[in-house]
Amino acid sequence: MDGQLQGTTKAFLQYLQIEKNYSPYTVEFYHKDILSFFMFMSEQSIDNLESVEYSDVRIYLTRLFEQDLARKSIARKISSLRSFYRYLLREGLVAHNPFTQTSIPKVEKRLPDFFYEEELAILFGSCDLKDPLGQRNRAILELLYATGIRVSECCGILLQDIDFDLSTLLVHGKGRKDRYVPFGNFAHEALERYITYGRKDILAHFNKEHQYLFVNSRGGPLTTRGLRTVLNSILERSSFNGKIHPHKLRHSFATHLLNNGADMRTVQELLGHASLSSTQIYTHVTNDYLRKTYQAHHPRA
Repeated sequence: MDGQLQGTTKAFLQYLQIEKNYSPYTVEFYHKDILSFFMFMSEQSIDNLESVEYSDVRIYLTRLFEQDLARKSIARKISSLRSFYRYLLREGLVAHNPFTQTSIPKVEKRLPDFFYEEELAILFGSCDLKDPLGQRNRAILELLYATGIRVSECCGILLQDIDFDLSTLLVHGKGRKDRYVPFGNFAHEALERYITYGRKDILAHFNKEHQYLFVNSRGGPLTTRGLRTVLNSILERSSFNGKIHPHKLRHSFATHLLNNGADMRTVQELLGHASLSSTQIYTHVTNDYLRKTYQAHHPRA
């Protein structure tokens, strides 16, 4: 990559981090998508971003399909590059956006994967509460399930964000949008145990001091990548055979609320969704749940 492309890319990524407040995980995907397109430009002997035409984009799209990539991955790459060129256009670095006319492949809508309550009980029970890291792991599980917060939101929690008197959490969400989310007795107990004993022991052992709620095994703030590793380790120690990822706990939070009678608007606010359409996918899950329940219990189903 020449110096001009490198500088432009760096400026765009800083824009995503600072102005759009995107998580490091999201910015990393944007970076990879842009670098992939730069390789294509090199192969096509396209010297600069201004020279890219709609016909080039069509060739690039064909190449992506030839790689047997999932439609979701292709859609993300095109969306990333469209945003990149929109930024370049705004900054006066190009005169047109060749990705404007490109239609993003329709992505098959998959129902959110969630845990049943029995499965969650297995995961919660696998945490060793006599061990500081086990106390941390239990607190992470309880809080993610109790609040439905995102991974980046979880890792960004500071001690002063927790109000134990009201059992509420101040969450710093996407786009610098803060919201208050309540948590229940199980999360309350797990957090108090972890903060009073586990967290204090880990920080003292490594002579660390900071305000981040969740710490890694060396006492530093827990990163999003580290949190995923923690969840995988919990799964390995349990007798549960399924898969786990942070969003599965978020999906479980929303699904269980709706299954137990919560209204859509409330769930939307708790999840921090900007629009109700993002929350409505869970109605498919709950409708499926209702249908199965009906078939299992109605005498004439």
